[in-house]
Amino acid sequence: MNAALLNMLRRLVRKGNLTVFFSSGEEVILGDGSGKPATVRIVDAEAEKAIAVDPSVRFGELYMDGRAVIEHGDIFDVLSIAKVNGLEHGATVSNMLVAAQHVLRQQVKSRMPVNRNRHNVAHHYDLDRKLFNLFLDQDWQYSCAYFDPPGISLDEAQLAKKRHITAKLLLEPDQKVLEIGSGWGGMAMYLAESSGVEVTGITLSEEQLKISRERAAKRGLSDRVRFELQDYRTMQGRQFDRIVSVGMFEHVGIGNYGRFFRKVRELLKPDGVMLLHSIGQIYKPWATNPWIEKYIFPGGYIPALSEVFPSVESARLLVKDVEILPMHYAWTLRAWRQRFLARREEAVKLFDERFFRMWEFYLAASEAAFLYDKHFIFQLQLSPSLEAVPFARGYIEAKERELMEFEKTRPPLEPVDI
Repeated sequence: MNAALLNMLRRLVRKGNLTVFFSSGEEVILGDGSGKPATVRIVDAEAEKAIAVDPSVRFGELYMDGRAVIEHGDIFDVLSIAKVNGLEHGATVSNMLVAAQHVLRQQVKSRMPVNRNRHNVAHHYDLDRKLFNLFLDQDWQYSCAYFDPPGISLDEAQLAKKRHITAKLLLEPDQKVLEIGSGWGGMAMYLAESSGVEVTGITLSEEQLKISRERAAKRGLSDRVRFELQDYRTMQGRQFDRIVSVGMFEHVGIGNYGRFFRKVRELLKPDGVMLLHSIGQIYKPWATNPWIEKYIFPGGYIPALSEVFPSVESARLLVKDVEILPMHYAWTLRAWRQRFLARREEAVKLFDERFFRMWEFYLAASEAAFLYDKHFIFQLQLSPSLEAVPFARGYIEAKERELMEFEKTRPPLEPVDI
């Protein structure tokens, strides 16, 4: 039994019901017995040592490798106990050198040159399209859904998200819209069909570009919805009436916020409007969870609002509206995780057991972060103009009602070809 790991667990796990079997066969019960019980078995002594030295990275890796095995409950239950007890923070304090190395590495990465962005995007979004079909909604919306009213299905909530964002954009027919980070094209197609606008969607993912173009062509939208393999930072000579960005800002990197909003200001017409939808945190994090950064989103960073607003202001953009969505991503991630687990056999056949456990860990850790670390979604509505947006928010709900009527007549979406 690793004494350092045992001491750390006994010191930090005060709440919950966690049983740990060490490689020696010894059993330790931790917590106050409350909540859902979970049991972890650590297979070998080297695994115990690795967790004690750097739990923020190594526990996830050992779970992927089958050297940390969940024998009762599931990985979400274990991570929930860790979050409730502040285990991640407490373990970091125990090894400040390792934590400092993670922070320094990520701070440097966030300031890397442009050509690194395409590599980072490809790492995640250019995976086999069959993977995303295992857990996303029919429109392949890979960002936080909007569960209004609560309890609706994932597909309904993703549609509600598109409707809510569209309402905030105050679109008029024939306006030109830029979508920064256009995903698999669902948002752009909704904007064009609902509001009669022309949309340019840009992405750094070759796979997303291919699928988006395929989908737009199938719906007869290629003349109004165009997708480009383009970095926003190198766009020149164009201006748009509206700009929307959903779930992309997390990839910008804290060192590039000033450049991002200056480019938005350059690309936006003087009376234009932008809607930015992003994950946020309640405190300055300085670095992303190092396991997530290493395996899922290299170069990613989730900011506090206090880190975003200075760059908005320096770009001379007016904040017209701020909305905080505190629980919607937890609900979205739970739906994704449940769907993914239900299709375990397909995922393992498509990749392997290690990849399945990696993706399960990612979805569970992300859900736990929104529940226990109080992560949230923020939507910023920005404009250079004082009068581009009404002075009261009633227009949003009114437009949503109008869009719901449009949805009744919209041709159903076809499944994405896989």
